[in-house]
Amino acid sequence: MTDSSAHPSGPVVVTGANGLVGSRVCRALAARGLTVRAVVRRAGTAPSVPGVLEWVGEFHDPEVAAAVTDGAGAVVSTVHPMGSDLDTQRRIGVEGTRTLARAAREAGVGRFVHVSTAAVYDRSPGVGAVTEAGVVAGDDGGDYPVTKRDTDQAIAEVDGLTAVLLRPPAILGAAESSVWNVLRPAAFRDDEQARHAVADGTFAWVHVDDLTALAADLADGTVIASSDPGRGPVEGRATPVNVAAGSAGERATQRDYYETLGRALGLAPVWDDAPAWTGHIAADRARAWGWSPSVGLRAALAEIEHGLRA
Repeated sequence: MTDSSAHPSGPVVVTGANGLVGSRVCRALAARGLTVRAVVRRAGTAPSVPGVLEWVGEFHDPEVAAAVTDGAGAVVSTVHPMGSDLDTQRRIGVEGTRTLARAAREAGVGRFVHVSTAAVYDRSPGVGAVTEAGVVAGDDGGDYPVTKRDTDQAIAEVDGLTAVLLRPPAILGAAESSVWNVLRPAAFRDDEQARHAVADGTFAWVHVDDLTALAADLADGTVIASSDPGRGPVEGRATPVNVAAGSAGERATQRDYYETLGRALGLAPVWDDAPAWTGHIAADRARAWGWSPSVGLRAALAEIEHGLRA
């Protein structure tokens, strides 16, 4: 079977090009010699590097979606209004991404790469390794997991689109908008309730640089398609893939993360005695596709601590 997604024949569209993941994807693709259409809401916020062309507009507007995907070779979708009200998350995250995915299919885009989340899975106490076949969150799972789950389903329902649903857990990495390097630490500092955690509970994570590397490999065709999802994305379908550092024998814990914040901010975590998930996110599929994380836990936590002390 011919892999129509390999070596994109046109520019790569990246939504959320000013965000933690999107900005790095833009830079990675440009460094590989590809032209990037960087979609942002505000002018002057896309990465200012050769090969990155800023495109100002709302990606979920049907006219913008049709225009930006016209002649494109691939799309990397990174936007979800996490923290917004449920209606906004549905309108932009679910319906907006569906609009973009449909436009990509109509434009003949070879591959649609969507940054989803491992939060779509049930990670209740007692659940062990979480694979791509894992049980997804129920309707009572919270606004963010449920709308991300529904976004994945909306993409999967776009017939004939070769899509990849990247499912990272906590994304670590330095940036003003980083949840785990900046926003959660700020809450830890300002709110005693945010210092509570179960010490032995799993802290599943991946560094943004490693997530970006896989997203770029998928967008530029380095990872070729296959009829077997264990070997590559399936053409004409949506293939989920977990992107997580560590393994069952390298499990990071809540203690690892919260003690890092405590050292940097001079505050003690509060350990709760409660059931917690102690499994791990299995990334065997990503590894079989040729992905291998390069940032270890010690380096990732040191980056957080350095940023908080600066």
